[in-house]
Amino acid sequence: MTLDQLKIGHNAVIVKVGGKGALRRHLLDMGLTPKTNVMVRKVAPMGDPIELHLRGYELTIRLEDAKEIEVEEIG
Repeated sequence: MTLDQLKIGHNAVIVKVGGKGALRRHLLDMGLTPKTNVMVRKVAPMGDPIELHLRGYELTIRLEDAKEIEVEEIG
């Protein structure tokens, strides 16, 4: 499953970060690295972007970028 498919309030572990070049580097620099726990906190009214909670802070990313991150849902 990819991060854009994760429901609000659900937790997951990042398995793989896709993308190419600058996009992949940017995602990794923001803390979206493999084995990181992540939770979807909110979704904007029109569905894009989404707010995530990871590593003790909130991060907002576009759905297009979230589709590049493969996750495994926890419980």
